Amino acid sequence: MDRSQVVGFACLRCEASYPATIELDSTGCPACRETAPSNLRPCYAAAATPSAGAQRARHSLWRYDHVLPCAAHDAVSLGEGLTPLTEATRIGRYLGVPNLAIKDEGRNPTWSHKDRFSTVAVSVARARGSRVVATASSGNAGASLAAYAARADLRCVVTTFTGSAGPMLAQIRKYGATVVPLVDKMDRWTLLAQAAERHGWFIASPYRAPVVGSHPLGIEGYKTIAYELVEQLDGQAPDWCVLPVCYGDALSGVWAGFLELFAQGTIVKLPRMVAAEVHGTLARALSTGSDMLEERDGGFESLAVSIGAPRSAYQALKALRDSSGCAIPVNNDGLVDMQERLARSEGLFAELASVTPLLAISRLRSEGVIASHDRVVAVVTASGLKDLDRSVEQSANDVSFQSTDRAWEWLGRNRAALMAPQV
Repeated sequence: MDRSQVVGFACLRCEASYPATIELDSTGCPACRETAPSNLRPCYAAAATPSAGAQRARHSLWRYDHVLPCAAHDAVSLGEGLTPLTEATRIGRYLGVPNLAIKDEGRNPTWSHKDRFSTVAVSVARARGSRVVATASSGNAGASLAAYAARADLRCVVTTFTGSAGPMLAQIRKYGATVVPLVDKMDRWTLLAQAAERHGWFIASPYRAPVVGSHPLGIEGYKTIAYELVEQLDGQAPDWCVLPVCYGDALSGVWAGFLELFAQGTIVKLPRMVAAEVHGTLARALSTGSDMLEERDGGFESLAVSIGAPRSAYQALKALRDSSGCAIPVNNDGLVDMQERLARSEGLFAELASVTPLLAISRLRSEGVIASHDRVVAVVTASGLKDLDRSVEQSANDVSFQSTDRAWEWLGRNRAALMAPQV
């Protein structure tokens, strides 16, 4: 790297400081790891300005390279970021939140928000001379890392588990990555820990418990969601920002971006963050005031496989507390229906995990926590094409027509359904 603005690291929990040369691993802060593990956050040189290459990168998130770990001219990029913010008035009225907008991260190169992480992580890995990058993933993170590794001419290994969504695994393999499915989910982490120790692979994901989160430099890429939102909202932050959450990488990164914008004076107020989660790990910690995130299994297999792990991380809890936010558990009830309602009313086809924010918004509105006039942004993290095998069943009523006359006969019999309102 010709230029790195990272001057050190600080613990999110105890605020201990470390030099920029610290060897990063999956255990987070050395001072906290034995008692209450926490991830680190990079510290930047003061008054950083965009590099000369940032102007040439104006069509990707690297336009914000002054708040990222390396400069735009060192980036491994596929044109990620600058995703649309779509006014979702129809679904908003249905939820009782007319001022709803959706940040569509499915418009990234591999169709998920993970590209913001991968572009930074792989850029750092290449600059450090790594030849192999690896991750534990149920799909999106693996597909994204595989694509950026291919772009950088690096090898990629994705450890996953039996039952991962078929389309996602196919996507990972198409990018040339090596996929290693393991029956025991925890064996994924064991393999990655061994790879880091024995072979020096660059590991992007967590690989030890208790989980602290993914590689802290990669998480910096998520800050750009906040930067884009403020630009798209004409210099304002929303009242609420709602994301699907498991380990909290994106939630923590987006909150860090809002904090930077507030410190710069770009925005005059901060949003409240909301975690739509599966197993209630964060919700329980918030309600009890505990800093210890107990692994919780709700006793069901979530359709929202991308956020289905029964654990979370302190970085997510801290973002929620610091923003006076909340966590809403979401199970499978109504998940597919909400996915289809969003697609039919707004033309946005989201992965099942990505519609959990809408169910969380519905609950918060019904409880009076979100007001009807509040400006709410739901971050849709991935495309619905990612998990079609979980969200679509082949209809027994599907038919083929031997002529247009037969087709018109069928349309006539179904005229009432055709004329019915979508929402």
